[in-house]
Amino acid sequence: MNSFGNLLRLTTFGESHGKAMGGVLDGMPPGIFIDPAIIRHHLSRRRPGSDPTSSQRRETDEFEILSGLDSEGYTLGTPIGFVVPNKDARPSDYAEYDGKFRLNHADYTYYKKYGRHEFAGGGRSSARETVSWVLAGSIVRQWLWKSRIAFDAHYIQTLDAAKAKAEGDSVGGIVTGKITGLPAGLGEPVFDKFHSRLAAAMMSINAVKAFEYGDGTRSARMKGSACADRFREPYDPLTPFASNHCGGVMGGITNGMEVNFNVYFKPTPTIMQPMETLDTEWHHAVIPPKGRHDACVAMRAVPVVEAMAALVTGDFVRLNQAYTPLDRYPEGYDPTKM
Repeated sequence: MNSFGNLLRLTTFGESHGKAMGGVLDGMPPGIFIDPAIIRHHLSRRRPGSDPTSSQRRETDEFEILSGLDSEGYTLGTPIGFVVPNKDARPSDYAEYDGKFRLNHADYTYYKKYGRHEFAGGGRSSARETVSWVLAGSIVRQWLWKSRIAFDAHYIQTLDAAKAKAEGDSVGGIVTGKITGLPAGLGEPVFDKFHSRLAAAMMSINAVKAFEYGDGTRSARMKGSACADRFREPYDPLTPFASNHCGGVMGGITNGMEVNFNVYFKPTPTIMQPMETLDTEWHHAVIPPKGRHDACVAMRAVPVVEAMAALVTGDFVRLNQAYTPLDRYPEGYDPTKM
């Protein structure tokens, strides 16, 4: 599946070392000014080469929006198509990887599913794919900011990435995120809860192994009296509760509090050490220690986490806009006489 979302839907295309990455974002409302400088800002945050421990692949991430905006930069309400050319693709770097399954990577499973696989950079299983997510998420964020809905995340170090890289190894990490300014009422019972869609979005990100929101795993060791979110008195609709153990979601629907969550990333599976494996003929092979790889993928995943949170939120906002409560019917209208 290469599409994400329902009423606000992103479809992406491209391979890690192909000609370009790109996508189509459908469902954006019309009349929203899209500032390309904001898009460039968020793309620069995930760009490789900005940190000594990250991949030294030098992509400029220049983009072109092909459709969906008028001549002044406002959304038309039609699909927004875009491309991001791959300027520093080096498929030759992977010549010695060809036909060899990198451990804990998608090579083996893609090959078993499709009968073939793009071993240069992993094709669509590469984190290069996330450039399209960040671009689309940046567009959505500019719309949601009009309602003061904002997204923020940061990286939490678990082990020393610089030391691991010096040893030819890699480490995992945690990205903690929050969504602020959300109204109460986003999310659908029973099988399309806000937090379940948010979890699905985060678990779609390369190398993510776990997701939690609110008290998360800590709640299994707490008493009910300790994690009860009590109403503020007097009642304040902007911050209705005195605490936020539930992470801003009750019954799968946002309650007006900040939505907070953690995303856990595994160590980068490709490391600068020889790794014994099998090839597509099921013979013993060795993955050589070469190429350009991140020592910790979590560090560059911060804007990706924010982008996916924006796509989830935007989709639910669009869904809520589709509702027509009974108290909004024209005066004198009787739905029983349709």
